[in-house]
Amino acid sequence: MRTRRTVMAVAATVSLIAAGTSAAGAAPATTGPTTEYTVLLEEPGNRDFAIDAVEAAGGEVVRSNDAVGLLTVKAPANGFAEKVSASSAIVGAARTKPIGHAPAAEKTKRDNVEKENKGEKPNKAPAQQGTTAGMDPLDGDLWGLNLVRSNIARAKQAGDKRVYVGVLDTGVDGSHPDIAPNFNNELSRNFTVDIPNDSDGGVFDGPCEFRGCVDPANWDDGGHGTHVAGTIGAAANGFGISGVAPGVSLVNIRGGQDAGSFFLQPVVDAITYGADIGLDVINMSFYVDPWYMNCANDPTASVEEQLEQRTIIATVQRALNYAHRKGVTLIGAGGNNHEDLGKPRQDTVSPNYPPGHNRPRPVDNATCLNLPTEGNHVISVSALGPSTNKADYSNYGVEQTALSAPGGYFRDGLGTPWYRTNENMILSTYPRNVALVEGAIDEAGNITEAGLAAGVKKAVQGDKVGYYQYLQGTSMAAPHAAGVAALIVSQYGKKDRKNPGLTLSPDKVEKVLYKTATQRACPNPRTVSYVNVGRSPEFDATCEGDAKFNGFYGHGIVDAYGAVTRGRQFL
Repeated sequence: MRTRRTVMAVAATVSLIAAGTSAAGAAPATTGPTTEYTVLLEEPGNRDFAIDAVEAAGGEVVRSNDAVGLLTVKAPANGFAEKVSASSAIVGAARTKPIGHAPAAEKTKRDNVEKENKGEKPNKAPAQQGTTAGMDPLDGDLWGLNLVRSNIARAKQAGDKRVYVGVLDTGVDGSHPDIAPNFNNELSRNFTVDIPNDSDGGVFDGPCEFRGCVDPANWDDGGHGTHVAGTIGAAANGFGISGVAPGVSLVNIRGGQDAGSFFLQPVVDAITYGADIGLDVINMSFYVDPWYMNCANDPTASVEEQLEQRTIIATVQRALNYAHRKGVTLIGAGGNNHEDLGKPRQDTVSPNYPPGHNRPRPVDNATCLNLPTEGNHVISVSALGPSTNKADYSNYGVEQTALSAPGGYFRDGLGTPWYRTNENMILSTYPRNVALVEGAIDEAGNITEAGLAAGVKKAVQGDKVGYYQYLQGTSMAAPHAAGVAALIVSQYGKKDRKNPGLTLSPDKVEKVLYKTATQRACPNPRTVSYVNVGRSPEFDATCEGDAKFNGFYGHGIVDAYGAVTRGRQFL
């Protein structure tokens, strides 16, 4: 079993920073235009004292997330974070729009990787545990489906509608013909507000498509979330593609901007909402902006930036703990920075909002975290190509990698006809509106020359039309694992006393995932160079560990068939 550095390891440093901040002398004056902040209360926090501290610092409480002790506050832009954090009732404060940036071009270039990135109950569904399913017309292009053996697992278990999988992403196109049969529109929520321009005036999300700048809960202007949802649970309906768990229910809990960025407040609200409505699995293929690594002891940070980072660490972990206690299995993308997360390189991409404000930062592995994937209770997934080699871009390492799964590897297959081909990546559902904006299709719905070059596919059946695109990244690997987790709950879960669906302890789901994964030993030689496929020596990666557990594959490649046929012995 791996020894994993967790959020608890940074707690002492965070406390020291908080103490140092509190004792920093006279409180600064609060000035400047009104800004929105996320303020985290101490745990257990005294809400009344915290509100008093907020008001004393010149702030006004707008709303709260009581599940994790979070206040949304309007306050002056300068000095508020430091002043309010001096209170013993408050952990820290962070601006609610420190948004990261993922260039739109990254989602359309073939040789690129996407950024790595309440209270209601599910509707009662008829009992149908043990449902089976066939294959769909384009499933022959889904090598990942075969690698995790979903293609044969579905003869025994294709997923139960009473199992709910949350997609915490850029949104989900609930109208896509492969998503619609499994999409739960009633439970789906969007926790973001579109932001047309960043704080420097540059285009960010772009013009708002809907009045009020809040997209409907069945909408996706980024495409990333719909791709993830399709891999998890596209319906086996004789059309287009099917997902790893084609019989489960999909719930959009959107926390990402159109631009592909994820900031603290929407992410935490989405996680706690998902826990409250009884989701069984949440897929998180992103990192929380604006810091690729949140460091509790950042020597380059201003006081406000330091407070922001420790607030993100504490808040995200509190939300993850809450979801885990509520029975949610949490799956995270390992990240696309081609580094051993136990031996991280210098961080050069943070802070990434507004674009162009990043700076080189030393990373202390003991006190710096990539969240949510390095959070407690999160199953972190690395990415493989069709040869089962670790993808060049994928993060790895024995400290964090729990499992591996198909994520796509465009440069896989050197020396073969499939080298540098779209088919090495992951094909999944593509919103029509995004395909149109990205130039993959024209106004008539025909695939353009650019779309054909990118491998975009179209399925037509009567009035039904669906589009599909290739992407690669650990964002594509995580949903393969999330789909298998959903099959485990479908096969072995029990009726939930509190919710109409099924439930299975996330610790038990994790155990079945690990024990039934297909083990893979480190390559020989253990150090893999990617120079011969056009990468710099920085991409070279060394695999540590043995066949049972190592830094490239974790406990192994997720195995749907093994999970639904052999999992019971591990419960």
